[in-house]
Amino acid sequence: QRDSSFALDELHDGRERKNGKVDFPRMSVGGIDAGFFIVWTSQGERNAEAYKNVKEEALTILEVIKSNVEKFPNSAELAYSSKDVERIVDDRKHAILIGMENGYPIGMDISLVEEFYDLGIRYITLCHYEDNDICDASTDKSNDEGLSDFGIEAVERMNELGIIIDVSHSGQQTTDDAIKFSKAGISFNHTMCEALHKNHPRAKTDSQIKAMADKGGVMGVICLGYMIGPNLGIDTTLETYINHIDHAVKIAGIDHVGVAADFAIEGLEANGATRENWYVPRLTRFKPSYKVQWPPWIPELDKPERYKSVAYALDKRGYSTGDIEKILGLNWLRYYDEILK
Repeated sequence: QRDSSFALDELHDGRERKNGKVDFPRMSVGGIDAGFFIVWTSQGERNAEAYKNVKEEALTILEVIKSNVEKFPNSAELAYSSKDVERIVDDRKHAILIGMENGYPIGMDISLVEEFYDLGIRYITLCHYEDNDICDASTDKSNDEGLSDFGIEAVERMNELGIIIDVSHSGQQTTDDAIKFSKAGISFNHTMCEALHKNHPRAKTDSQIKAMADKGGVMGVICLGYMIGPNLGIDTTLETYINHIDHAVKIAGIDHVGVAADFAIEGLEANGATRENWYVPRLTRFKPSYKVQWPPWIPELDKPERYKSVAYALDKRGYSTGDIEKILGLNWLRYYDEILK
């Protein structure tokens, strides 16, 4: 959300729009009551001038998100706590929380954690594709050395304020460190099970999934096809996605597993992804271990109604209605209630 003129209450053609990956009509079609809109910044240089610029960029995106949501008070409201989410959804509107994917805008200034919290940020993905001053990323070329001393300080401050700590893009050592140093349960916001998709840098091990759950966290299983298995359409299907959920439930317990997407609500295909503009750039951008494929999607999960497909599949696997509701959202809501202050 970088375009202040973007009308969230209108149904948009994903191939034509450039500055938005979600709209309220498609949220309604998908049965999505609440979600995080994201302040995302690409990792850049780590110096004073770069920190100044990326902070300004993050503040601009944050303001655009707020102003765009506030234009449509009959359709949605900004939420800052689980109670806000429940109230807004009860009013038959979409509850919009705000997260930050990549802690880069914090730079080396610990006071910015509180500044962004005061402005509405309720979760922070510690890093993205490259290392920053908080921690090391799973996809950078450096050795993963975990949380830095500043990163440990940032985690402690996030705990004090009530900000969700997400390590979806963090390296293995950073993941272990975040679980260890955080007093509260952390989030694997959009990830998958290493036991089912071996040697992928973004996957989490069984021991990490269990340690996360033991401290009260939640794992969101990503439904982007190439992230969960090889040979899409043959060896990797909707059933593979359910296998990841099933495995995570067996390791973490039913109260600590949820769903996650990490791509446009209408799906990558409808959003205009092609071999040339999506697949080819990632061949050089990502390490071979990222295992990028084309096409990258599972058809049933590449549309707004993806979680309805998941619900039906979980029902066929024998999950109760109550447990399906937990996986599709109630576990996240419980977690927000425990973390957000």
